[in-house]
Amino acid sequence: MNKKGLPKKSLTDWAKVDALQDEDLDYTEIPEADEDFWRHAKVVLPVPKKLVSIRLDADVLEWFKAQGKGYQSRINAVLRAYKEAHSIN
Repeated sequence: MNKKGLPKKSLTDWAKVDALQDEDLDYTEIPEADEDFWRHAKVVLPVPKKLVSIRLDADVLEWFKAQGKGYQSRINAVLRAYKEAHSIN
């Protein structure tokens, strides 16, 4: 398992995970992908994001960057939460 690029030390016991065999896994809560499942399945493609230029205060940008990889996605999530909190449905 590739552990490169992880921002913090993982709390997962990877040696234990690596030692698991298929028969050790509990699949009882996972529904079977039977014919009925595939009859109703839909392909959902992610909506592509738009590339924009935005001016942010330097300290705000640095704070998001300091949180680690994925800072642009976190900025997007904050903006989405604000939008949803202020949207009238």
